[in-house]
Amino acid sequence: MDSPETKAPRTEETRPRLVPPFGPLQGVRVLDTGRFVAGPWAATYLGEFGAEVMHVEGPPFHRPFADPTRTLTPMIPEGLPRERQVSESWVQYSRNKLSLGLDLKHPEGRRVFLDLVRVSDIWVESSRPGTYDRLGLSDGVVLAANPRITIVHVSGFGQTGDPERLRSPSYDLIAQAYSGYLSLQGNPDPEPPMRSGTALNDTVTGLMAALAGVMGYVQAQRTGRGQAVDVAQYEVFFSLLENMAIDYFVRGAVRGRHGLAHARLHPYDVFRARDGWVVVAAPSQAAWLSLKRLLRDPSPSWDDPETRPTQRREVDARIAELCSQHTVAELEALGRSADTAISRVYTMADIAADPHYRERGMFLEWEDPVAGPVTGAGVVPRFTDSPGGVWRGAPWLGQDNRAILTKVLGYPEEQVTVLRDQGVLGEDPPTTPSPTRKHPEATP
Repeated sequence: MDSPETKAPRTEETRPRLVPPFGPLQGVRVLDTGRFVAGPWAATYLGEFGAEVMHVEGPPFHRPFADPTRTLTPMIPEGLPRERQVSESWVQYSRNKLSLGLDLKHPEGRRVFLDLVRVSDIWVESSRPGTYDRLGLSDGVVLAANPRITIVHVSGFGQTGDPERLRSPSYDLIAQAYSGYLSLQGNPDPEPPMRSGTALNDTVTGLMAALAGVMGYVQAQRTGRGQAVDVAQYEVFFSLLENMAIDYFVRGAVRGRHGLAHARLHPYDVFRARDGWVVVAAPSQAAWLSLKRLLRDPSPSWDDPETRPTQRREVDARIAELCSQHTVAELEALGRSADTAISRVYTMADIAADPHYRERGMFLEWEDPVAGPVTGAGVVPRFTDSPGGVWRGAPWLGQDNRAILTKVLGYPEEQVTVLRDQGVLGEDPPTTPSPTRKHPEATP
């Protein structure tokens, strides 16, 4: 669009903020073009601590949407037609974000995006390598528009390496397998490996990507120079596998699966109580001496930390005997009395009833613009002077189109209207918004 009324984006000194001031990251602006957990989770985490996160979504600007997280089952509110529902995952993962429906394949969409780059501090994207190069938004183009921006690339296998691997699709489960993590989970062969019960690699990768964004931002503040950061999902998990690489390169050891037990620490296992499951952890000598006070006739030979692991069967049988005689609550009480680490294996129902969770505020209530009032997980970690929080629910697609373009970039209203009419902007508001729903549009 070369119309004479087109305005340049506002400068850092004049740009208003659409997020209320809170948290240690207030004043930081994040562009988020991530999809499907890992990338978006990084931006979510930054937004929970005060960063202004603008989630950019391309077409289709209607179901099934470009971001499949919006329609991932289960959907809420229950009992409503699907077109009036939203994914529970979206509600949890995308709170505190602003939404801009923008077609980056359109020249005007790319122009708007680069205007947003000029007033942003961090850009988080998650796609296969080369995706944004093909759109004309390579790292070079983006850094030319804003030499101070930190670009965080989140992908399955990284931005460089074996071409065949780079072209391969990746999801949480693929990264669990390729990183070596999955080879350690579950019972020994011939039982199959057991994946994590949640998208653990996606969320941990998101945390790593958020940390990378903050580190890049700190350096940019100090030096005035931005950069790109390459976050590969499999590398995140591989780097967290303790000393497994050293074990292999020094001894040729290939660790396998050990079921519920730990390969090296003992006692460190899961046991059945009268009414459920508990974990018993005594990995140090001091912890063992505390635990053994609860056991019937412990052998003196078990006190030797060098030989105790060779007697796992006998030791575990005695611990199993103890656990089978008590309820989970009784075992936890016994553990506290003996300064021994024993805990029931908590379900979500147990967590919801637990006073410690409630005392620490781990359940938050907020208003989602589609689902209405919801209760979900709280924000961690906790800052004494600048805590994080939730200031709004997960936005519907394009909820903040006008606010972002007019208030952040300073576009005139008529320019926004032209972009909408051209199909560069898109939105999908709720069909029947509830009168209790808040934040129809973000305001500074």
